[in-house]
Amino acid sequence: MLSSMASTGQLSVVASLLLIAIAIASQTTSAQPVGVSYGMRGNNLPPVGEVVSMYTSYNIRRMRIYAPNTQVFQALRGTNIELLLDFPGPLRTLAESPAAATDWVRTNILAHWPSVRFRYIAVGNEVIFQSGVAEYILPAMRNIYRALAAAGLQNQIKVSTSVQYSVLGESYPPSAGEFNSQVLPLMRPIVEFLRSTGAPLLVNVYPYFSYAGDPQNIDLAYAQFTSPDVVVVDGDSGLEYQNLFDAMIDAVYAALDRVGAGSVDVVVSESGWPSAGGLAATVENARVYNTNLVSHVGKGTPKKPGKAVETYIFAMFNENQKQPSGIENNWGLFYPNKQPVYPIRF
Repeated sequence: MLSSMASTGQLSVVASLLLIAIAIASQTTSAQPVGVSYGMRGNNLPPVGEVVSMYTSYNIRRMRIYAPNTQVFQALRGTNIELLLDFPGPLRTLAESPAAATDWVRTNILAHWPSVRFRYIAVGNEVIFQSGVAEYILPAMRNIYRALAAAGLQNQIKVSTSVQYSVLGESYPPSAGEFNSQVLPLMRPIVEFLRSTGAPLLVNVYPYFSYAGDPQNIDLAYAQFTSPDVVVVDGDSGLEYQNLFDAMIDAVYAALDRVGAGSVDVVVSESGWPSAGGLAATVENARVYNTNLVSHVGKGTPKKPGKAVETYIFAMFNENQKQPSGIENNWGLFYPNKQPVYPIRF
């Protein structure tokens, strides 16, 4: 009897240790909230297979691409790199035809799942202000969602849209955040759909553009996570902000609260800092911003401390065919020859 009790106790201890190990492994896997966008507007970029190998060797576990690409899908098979895939359009086709959405999902998702780990589908990138396009975002999202649900994948692959930060009409102080009145009639049902399906809102968040647009009133250190002290005290919420990124994210959360969608998560589908071509666009400033971004996003924001902000850095490479030329060509972490523009660790 004593021997049996001892064995049971030992098994209980082993089981407990196993559960702890699994929990730690799970935390380790999910603690890396940073991906990198893989833009392809360059005529001198490395072959796709080499790019995916770079993601693996640099421990970049998430990727965004801006349109379905069979070569990328093939190279990603078995890598466990999670993918944010854009559907760039035409949105009207999928919005008006459930059959077209089903066919799109069959061709671009089901044909590659689960060897390719799709994480999100972004229906449109920064098209919310485009008349003649924006009205098709939500119906296209719904049809893609239904096609995924028919395959039993609605909980594994979330459907959203990627919006620019100007979707906010008010963002200062962060607690005053609210959606731009021009797009509120579109945003309200979109975020309600996200709330009902458990999907996040994808937002492109660039402290660089905020700083470059108002350098007299926005301190560079505040924009780059390097301010030694609190810069903004939100008088309404009492929250204190030491960097602009957190303030921008919390303004989005405040806007979501205002339309009854406070449970919707925010995923930063683009952020970064250029290394040339514009005000404060230097290699050192780009290194400082992106290095600090990687180390910071796992900590959460003042409004949601400890809740990691999943973020995709823009971009993997400097792209020589982006227009207009200049600053647009200099967002990469790497040169097309695969050499880093500056050292960075993930």
